[in-house]
Amino acid sequence: MELYLDTANLEQIKEVAELGIIRGVTTNPSLLAKEDPTVDFKQRILEIHKLVGGHLSVEVISTDKEGMIREAEEIVEWFPEATIKIPMIPQGLSAVKELSKKGIPTNVTLVFSVTQALAAHHAGATYISIFLGRLDDIGYDGIGILNDVCEIWDVQNYDSLIIAASIRNPLHIIESARAGADIATVPYNVLMQSIKNPLTERGLEIFLRDYDNYLTSRQKSMLI
Repeated sequence: MELYLDTANLEQIKEVAELGIIRGVTTNPSLLAKEDPTVDFKQRILEIHKLVGGHLSVEVISTDKEGMIREAEEIVEWFPEATIKIPMIPQGLSAVKELSKKGIPTNVTLVFSVTQALAAHHAGATYISIFLGRLDDIGYDGIGILNDVCEIWDVQNYDSLIIAASIRNPLHIIESARAGADIATVPYNVLMQSIKNPLTERGLEIFLRDYDNYLTSRQKSMLI
């Protein structure tokens, strides 16, 4: 399972990219709105891709088929590597069908059920984003739904890739990998939390202390 970073913050992306653990970035209008509104949208997207390379999902804001297709074609003109993020609505499925014929990769977002995931696959989606945290928020079992989707994909040998999205904690990352998701797209804070452990920090502290004591002992023995 690959890890993507779910943010539009350049400082966060740069920091995590330097760790070498992410293979892409996902964005959405909400994430972009949190950043500097004076920055040009195209400029921000290209800056993100320069830092990470790999996958970068760029979401359309139209809700009609023609508008989504038009936006997608405009995006790939200035950013050919883009994956176009399309909402899981009937008009979105129609747009995915047409974009698939044109060879433009799509990421169907806001998927909350197995049947929605199946519909996105049959429309021609390249990626399908299952929103775990938001399902948990309303009393559904997000991981359970992801498990069902991944099991069906294995049985049917479907080739669209499953993204575990709306990750809220490190356990979501673990369970997404266990379920067989192809990708988990993770917020910065959760990703950084997932690579830290107090035992690691304590162990390093002990190693350094012991080595310092060793050097001190050697210096003393050389003076005798």
